[in-house]
This record gives sequence, structure tokens and C-alpha cells, in this order.
Amino acid sequence: MSKVGFIGTGIMGAPMAEHLLDGGHELVAFDVIGVPDSLKAKGAKVAASSKDVAEQSDIIIVMVPDTPHVAAVLFGENGVAEGLAAGKTVVDMSSISPVDTKEFAKKVNELGCEYVDAPVSGGEVGAKAASLTIMCGGSEEGFATVKPLFDLMGKNITLVGGNGDGQTCKVANQIIVALNIEAVSEALLFASKAGADPAKVREALMGGFASSKILEIHGERMINRTFDPGFRIELHQKDLNLALSNARAMGISLPNTATAQELFNACKANGGSAWDHSAMVKALEMMANHTVA
Repeated sequence: MSKVGFIGTGIMGAPMAEHLLDGGHELVAFDVIGVPDSLKAKGAKVAASSKDVAEQSDIIIVMVPDTPHVAAVLFGENGVAEGLAAGKTVVDMSSISPVDTKEFAKKVNELGCEYVDAPVSGGEVGAKAASLTIMCGGSEEGFATVKPLFDLMGKNITLVGGNGDGQTCKVANQIIVALNIEAVSEALLFASKAGADPAKVREALMGGFASSKILEIHGERMINRTFDPGFRIELHQKDLNLALSNARAMGISLPNTATAQELFNACKANGGSAWDHSAMVKALEMMANHTVA
């Protein structure tokens, strides 16, 4: 059993950390807004800082919203780097910039530690069900060290390549998810406006080639109007910003990704930053003056 540190115990991080405790690992946790009582009840120790987590742990997992947050957790005052000793492993399961990830890994490697970027897909549902897809970048040795922990949190776990490649894979994932949300939104809006029951249309489509997890889970959210996150629009916007900025740097065009981002921007302009990303349908509904229901 490993001594595991977990930094960032929010919507995703808390259930992921619980699975590690259920697997028999010692766990010390830290979050700037406080560690949930559910983790404390299962035996998690509460650290005073990210540095404190690193000092008490062999493997340090970070699960925070964005690139600047990871930078602060790792290299800020009382950050992880200050508590590291040679031979430890840092795992970033946040979804952040692939370019910055490579720099973070280099700095951690220079301290004699392994670094694995391991962003996840599956949302709150997958985190609670321990069915996350985990996309990893790092060395074979680093991956082997943390794979038993990933097995407690996910089902589809892949070492994609070196540091940064896990984050690149996650950006690709978020492109696919956003475009699928747009497709399901348009389809259900079309069906509803045409007078068909969108719930029945969704049921029929679930048995055909158009079936998908997005249609299954987010299609139901659109019909039932359940837009509590989940995965917040503002976080998906962050991921698409990474996609579009890196695409510009590489000289490639992602036209439909840009459209999806504009629909998220419309939601944000109407107070929807914290809506679940399935609420992209609301932007299309506003343009159509029609609600899927």
C-alpha cells in the first residue's frame, strides 16, 4: 500500500480520493477550500499545505481546475516542490496545457522525481463509479508506479506517450465531446421543433448508429433540464481554448471546435459559466426561440 497525497478534493477529486482509501491506501489530502467530511470519515489525514502533502506522501496527485492552479500547487509558496525528495512521484490529473506540462515535468524530474500527466474523462459520474478514462504521459517506470492507483479510479487507462502526451490526448477528447454535445443539441432541438417527442427520439436513436454516451447522458439532461454540473461550461471553455490556441500555433484549422466554443460563450454571456456543459443546448434554443422539452 502506498502513502498517497491528494491535492484538490472537489467534485471530481473527492470521489477519486475515496476510491484510493477504499483500496486500502493511506491518504493525506489538502484543498484550499477544505477537505470534505466524507474523506475525513474514511480516514484521510488533512494536510496544512501542498508542501505538507508532499512531505508525507510517496505519490502526490493533483486535481485542480487549470494550468495556473497546477503551477501554484507545484511551485508556489509552500508548494509540492518544496516538500519533494528524490524517488517520489508527482501525478497531475488536472486538464491543462500540454506545453506547460512538459515544463512542469522537467522541473520535477530535476528534483529526482517522476512526473506523470494523467487527465481524465468521464465527469462526476465516472469519478463516483470509478470508471474514468485516464490518459497518461510519462515514463514507463512512472506509469508502472501509479497504475495500481489508476486501477482504483478508472477502467480505460492508457500510457499515450511521454510527458505532455496525456494532456494532448485530453484536449482531443474535449474536442470530440464538445462537438458531440453540439450534434445532440441540434438533433433534439430539430426533433422537438418539428413536433416529435424528443425523449422518444432519443430512445430510438440510442438503438442505432447515432448512439453515444453524450446522447445517453447529456441528451437526457437536455430533455429533463438538469443542468447542475457535472462538468462546468467554464472548464470546457478552458479546454477548448487550449485546443484553439495550440491549433493556431501549429497552423491548423478547427472550425467546428471554434463554433462549439462560441456556443459556450453565448451560454456564459447569459450567466451560464457554472452550468453543466450539456447546457450548450440553451444557446441553440435561444437562437431558435424554442426549448427542447
